[in-house]
Amino acid sequence: MPEDRLYLRGLGTALVTPFNDDKTVDFASLEWLVEFQIQNGADFLVVLGTTGETPTLSEEEMDDILRTVVRVNRGRLPLVAGVSHNGTLRTVDRLTTMYRDGIDAALVVCPYYNKPSQEGLYQHFKYVSEHSPLPVIIYNVPARTAVNMIPETTARLAHDCPNIVGIKEASGIVSQIDLVAKNRPEGFFVLSGDDTITFPLMTMGVDGVISVVGNAFPAEFGEMVHQIRSGNYDEALKRHRLFKDLYALLFVDGNPVGIKAVMSYLGYLKDNLRLPLVPMQEKNRRVLHEVLDVICADGMCRKLRRF
Repeated sequence: MPEDRLYLRGLGTALVTPFNDDKTVDFASLEWLVEFQIQNGADFLVVLGTTGETPTLSEEEMDDILRTVVRVNRGRLPLVAGVSHNGTLRTVDRLTTMYRDGIDAALVVCPYYNKPSQEGLYQHFKYVSEHSPLPVIIYNVPARTAVNMIPETTARLAHDCPNIVGIKEASGIVSQIDLVAKNRPEGFFVLSGDDTITFPLMTMGVDGVISVVGNAFPAEFGEMVHQIRSGNYDEALKRHRLFKDLYALLFVDGNPVGIKAVMSYLGYLKDNLRLPLVPMQEKNRRVLHEVLDVICADGMCRKLRRF
C-alpha cells in the first residue's frame, strides 16, 4: 500500500448541520462542534452527509460549510466531504467545482431513484473515480437509494479503481459487510454506516464507523470503537450496551431528527431542522429523555447548556 494512500479507521463523525431559528446555517455552532469533536477523540470528520441534511442545502451553503470546517480543523483530522447526485456527470461536476482545499476524500453515494443495475453501479463509480480530483469512498445505503451494491461489485471496484479507497457500508446486512471486508484488496478500508451494528462488525474486522451518535458522544462512543480496535471486547461491549436503547430512538423520526433532539437536550445546539424534516414527536422525545437520563446517571452526559 502506498504510504500516502488515505486509510481511515476508528470513529468518524457524520456532522450535523446546525441551523439558527430562521433556518440559516448556524456557523458559530458548527465551529464549536468541529472543535468539540477534535478535543474529544474523533478520528476523522464527515461533512455534508445524510446527517448534515445535505439535500436541503444550496451548493453555496455547502461550500461555506466546507470552508468553515477546514478553517477550524487546521489539518488536525482527515476530512471527508459528501457528494450526492443521482447522475454520474452531475456527480463529477460537483467533485470538480466544489471547495476542496483541506478535504481529504469524497464520500459518494450510490445513485438514488434511478435504481441502476450492478453493472450500472460499477460503470458509475469507475467513471467517477477516473475523473475525481479527490479519493473516492463509496457510500452504500440501500434504504435511501433503493439499490444495494452487492459484495461482488464492491470487490470489483476496489480491485479495478485505484482512486476508490474505501466504502461506508450502510446496508445493515452483517453477512454482506463481512464478505466485503473479507474480499477487499490491501489498502481498501471498510467502515460501518450503522452505529447499532458497529460492535459486531468491528469484531469481525471492519475498520471503524461513520457515526451519528458520535455528534453527541464522541469521547464515549469513540472509546467503544478504540477498545474494539485494541481487542478489549469486554470493555467495548459495556459501552455498546449502554447505548443500545438510544440507537433506535435516533432514527424513529428520521435522521438527523433524533441526534439533534439529543444535542438540544444536552445544550449543544438548537433543535432546528429544515423541511421536509421536522422535530421529534413529543411522545418519542419523552422516551428519549428517559434514556438519556439513564446514560447521564452513568456519568456519560455532558450538559454544556450553550443555549
